[in-house]
Amino acid sequence: MGAASLMVRQFYSLVMWAAQPLLRRKLRRRGLAEPGYLDAIGERFGQYTQPAETASELVWVHAVSLGETRTAGILLAALRAQWPGVRILLTHGTATGRAEGAGLLRAGDVQVWQPWDSQGAVARFFTHFRPRLGVLLETEVWPNTVAGAQARGVPLVLVNARLSDKSLQQALRMALLSRPAYAALAAVYAQSDNDAERLRKLGAPVRAVFGNLKFDAAPDAAQQELGRQWRQALGRPVLMLASSREGEEDSFVEQIKLLALSTRAPAAPEMRADVEAAPAADFQLLIVPRHPQRFDEVQALIEQHGLTVARRSGWNGAPPAAADVWLGDSLGEMALYYAMSDVALLGGSFAPLGGQNLIEAAACGCPVIMGPHTFNFAEVAELAEAAGAARRVADMGEAVRAARSLLSRPAAQQAAADAGRKFSAQHRGAAANTVQALAHFLKD
Repeated sequence: MGAASLMVRQFYSLVMWAAQPLLRRKLRRRGLAEPGYLDAIGERFGQYTQPAETASELVWVHAVSLGETRTAGILLAALRAQWPGVRILLTHGTATGRAEGAGLLRAGDVQVWQPWDSQGAVARFFTHFRPRLGVLLETEVWPNTVAGAQARGVPLVLVNARLSDKSLQQALRMALLSRPAYAALAAVYAQSDNDAERLRKLGAPVRAVFGNLKFDAAPDAAQQELGRQWRQALGRPVLMLASSREGEEDSFVEQIKLLALSTRAPAAPEMRADVEAAPAADFQLLIVPRHPQRFDEVQALIEQHGLTVARRSGWNGAPPAAADVWLGDSLGEMALYYAMSDVALLGGSFAPLGGQNLIEAAACGCPVIMGPHTFNFAEVAELAEAAGAARRVADMGEAVRAARSLLSRPAAQQAAADAGRKFSAQHRGAAANTVQALAHFLKD
């Protein structure tokens, strides 16, 4: 590392140290909506109640949030098939990620928060757990964490790696900090050729392109069967807004109401208010917010539009209750929701947020309509569009119209569903290739 880079990292380290009180305050605020953020706060600063490790046995897997944790589950299953006795140190940054990760633990595994990227917290993390290998999922490259691993001879490998153009430009603006961090990784296995090219511009040692681990996930069969049963019992198509983000639900409902106005003629002026409040009657609406802390907020928003809501949490084992909008207020049931739906609009893509991953939708045979903002999953979005499993539109209004058109043409909807399943099957294999690559670092 050059002198200039060292000085920049020292300044960064000072900022991260000084920001610790702000992080504690932020965690307390977030904990009001998500109590999980209040659990074991000391772990974020390298203060642990777990016994210190006396030997370098643990394989550290870092999955920052819910999506990465589900991807980690795919990788852990493949790792354990190859090395049944492997012990895992699983870390996260979000409460939903940690809650999901608890279900991945086996006897001997350890789960803690990701250490805050200050020199002290990182040093205490590595001293306490002594991992033999670190496996980072997708994008999580932190300068002090990488430097701490390098100083202790712990190889860090970035798997299922992706980097958007936007993130690349941000990293290049801080090249004195980002380049040494990426260059110090032991290996990088990218999702796509484009990701690999961008990562190499930051000096990352890209060894191979394996595709996306998410393609190796098998959607829950029981959830899919239940979803299909509920959809068939309804007797009309279901349109879902999947993994929606703030602002998208309001836009979605507004466009549905406009569609209702354009396709219905009220018999008298006094009926207009009822028509404006009602969704299009030829299909059922389903909204699944991305973040659980927004479930109540989204219900209130829908009701402000004069629509009725039935929440998944109230259905139990029964079919969904009759309502203008079904609200998917559960975690870990996307396979159920996709199986219930005939078409899904991709959340996060109608606002400049980068979109959500559409792989599970494709695997479940649910055609996707996505907005213009898919930079977080650009390669997958492009491949899905080319395969006929997804369609891109300019905005929410066009998405709703395109969805209604597809729902009115069962043959076209079925062709898109079949294309999604085929697309998903053709891109599997990343998990096996990743585990084979990690074998180099796990040899005794």
